[in-house]
This record gives sequence, C-alpha cells and structure tokens, in this order.
Amino acid sequence: MSARPSPLDSPQPTLDALSTRAESVRRFNRFYTRQIGLLHEHLLESDYSLTEARILYELAHRDGLTSSDLCRELGLNAGYVSRVIAGFEKRGLIVKKRSEADARVSELALTASGRKTFKPLNQASRKEVMALLGQLTEDQQRQLVDAMAQITGLLGESTPSYVLRYPRPGDMGWIVCKQAELYAHEYGWNTEFEALVAEIVAKYLREHDPASERCWIAEKDGRPVGSIFVVRHDAETAQLRLLYVDASARGMGIGHRLVDECLRFARSVGYQRMMLWTNSVLADARRIYEKAGFRLVEEEAHHSFGKDLIGQIWAREL
Repeated sequence: MSARPSPLDSPQPTLDALSTRAESVRRFNRFYTRQIGLLHEHLLESDYSLTEARILYELAHRDGLTSSDLCRELGLNAGYVSRVIAGFEKRGLIVKKRSEADARVSELALTASGRKTFKPLNQASRKEVMALLGQLTEDQQRQLVDAMAQITGLLGESTPSYVLRYPRPGDMGWIVCKQAELYAHEYGWNTEFEALVAEIVAKYLREHDPASERCWIAEKDGRPVGSIFVVRHDAETAQLRLLYVDASARGMGIGHRLVDECLRFARSVGYQRMMLWTNSVLADARRIYEKAGFRLVEEEAHHSFGKDLIGQIWAREL
C-alpha cells in the first residue's frame, strides 16, 4: 500500500527509549568483542596482531590505498598506522609508490612476500569463522547473516543489489506481518488494517489467476525486503495493492521497480488501465505513483483503522 516513510516523517524516540536502546547496543558490542577475541585467539598466536592482519587484508583486496585511507577506513591512529607500515616495509611485505593522481601521496601495495604472508592469516581467519558458523543450524546461520546485513544496511553500508522473485511458502505471512507492523508503528493504525491486509492476501491465495494476477517479492542478501501485488479489478482494469519496502532497503529504488513490474505485467496480459487505493498521509508512496504516471482521480474522507483519513484513488492508462 505504501513504501516506508522517510525518517523525517517518523516519530522520534523519547530520551528514555533512546537511552535504553543505547545500553542494548553497548551490551551487544561487549558481547561481540568477546566473540571476536575468542575467534582470533589462534590468529593472534602468529607474528601479527589482529589489527596488522586487518591492514594486510585491506592491502590485499584494494589497490591504491594510502596510509590516510587506512586510518579512515579502519578508524586507526595515524601514528600507529605509520609504525605498522614502516615495520611492513622493513620486512619486505609492502612497497610504496607515488600516486599518479597526486605526486605528493604514496600508495601502498603488497609485495609477493606480503601476499604469501597474508595467505595463511586469511585462511586461519576464514577457518575460525566457519567453525563458529558450524555450531549453528542452516536456519540459524541464515538468521545470523541476515541480521548482520540488516545492521550494516541500517548504519549506512547497504549493498544496492537485490532481486525480484515470485512468492515462496511463508512469504504471504511475512507480508501481513510487515504491513501490520509498519502502519501500527508509523501511523498508529489499529488491527482493522491488519485484518484488511490478511483478507487481501487470503483472497489472492484462494482465487489467484496467474494469467491476470501477480505478486513479486524483492529479496536482498537472501531475505525479503519488499513486496507488491497486481490483481484483477475488472476485465480492463488492473489494481495495484500492498506496496511495501523495508527500512533496511530504502533508497535503492525498490519501490519504483516493483511498481514498474506491475505496469509491465498488466500491459503484457492486456489490461487497458491500472488503479490503486491509498491514503493522503502516505506521501512517499504518492511520489512513487506520480513518477510512474498515476494521477489522482478521486478522494474521500473516511474513518478507518482508528484514524480520520482521506482515501484516494489513483489511476493511469496503460
């Protein structure tokens, strides 16, 4: 029905809530730091510290890095990095060369000896992580990796890749859950809305005609992050329903892509027109619909989901 609203539209947490969540983050950091310490006990038995191994890792996987780049990327002190680099040079692990873009800057690169030194460190680190994952079931491993991807995305390092696919068992329950959570948390809508979403999904499952109706799931890093339906309104009109994009995937154009897929499908099966019903408070969704060529054709005040709302019908020719 709508994409997730922007942070500016979302209610801000109270100081008490923020403080409680901060303690949860700190508790997780302490736990994870202990895990990483245990994970790298074997690695630290080598001639290199964990931080030195991290520097070697960056140099092995990225060209043209400078000491300043390492300080910024790894959050390290410039003096410390300078001492590590000098030690690496003395051991013949790295070489410095003048940057072609700026002769005042020295770029760092691993030598053949440096790559040979890094290889067993990298293998040991991978082996330790695999041993940790090996203690978990397949489902638990997926949950762990998905949770890490969500943390990374929320803190600003989201990977733009995603795929659109057809629904699998369990996806429809996920759609009802995420729609209900979104509108309850962001707009204060009551369980009437969850009931409506459940009815729409149940009708689709019971009466779905693949020749004229379709659902897509947007998936990123192995987990669903978006969804949309196109269903039959009448013989010539398709209806777009239940557009959703998860917070972890905002800014990637998934909402626009989902709507475009609906339009493409509707044209391919012979619909002449597409319409949708939404509410005026859903500003982000309206912007997606407008960009896709929809125009407001009707609106009416109503009281639903525990709120006074203005319902809108948007439509466009295909």
